[in-house]
Amino acid sequence: MNKRIRQYIGLLSAVLMYYIIHEGAHLIYALSVGAFRKINFMGLGMQIGIYEERMSETGLGIFCSVGVAATMITAYVLTLTSAQICKVKSKTFKVCLYYITIAMLLIDPLYLSILCGFFGGGDMNGIALLFPEWAVRIFFGVMLVIHCLLFWRIVLPMYKRAFMTREPDA
Repeated sequence: MNKRIRQYIGLLSAVLMYYIIHEGAHLIYALSVGAFRKINFMGLGMQIGIYEERMSETGLGIFCSVGVAATMITAYVLTLTSAQICKVKSKTFKVCLYYITIAMLLIDPLYLSILCGFFGGGDMNGIALLFPEWAVRIFFGVMLVIHCLLFWRIVLPMYKRAFMTREPDA
């Protein structure tokens, strides 16, 4: 398979997995507290609609936090298992997991530290019900730096070595 096609498949898989994990965590929480309304599809994204009146402020804060927690846990699991992932023969599989790891490590910390101020609050609106927004933004700014270092020092070198070996795509 062509390298460019593998990259597109990897990018698409990262977007899909991000939404499945992040929004899936929101969905599970909303269903568990009886506040699920509907799934809203918007352009390239989706959002879990809820009945806010069925949640306390704390519940809403937890609802907004679980998606971030799920992506960060996934990021750590993928980072910790990257050596095993890199042993797999399929280049397409490795590319998919590489892009998924990048997405899980960077999207939420980047959004919650910097981008939420430009594109609307999103999850920050609920998380700010639990903690001061400035503290959340600083925390996720620090997490962004840590995640960039994890990527740069652990994930990237491991995948670079894995992709340098000449193996057929299984």
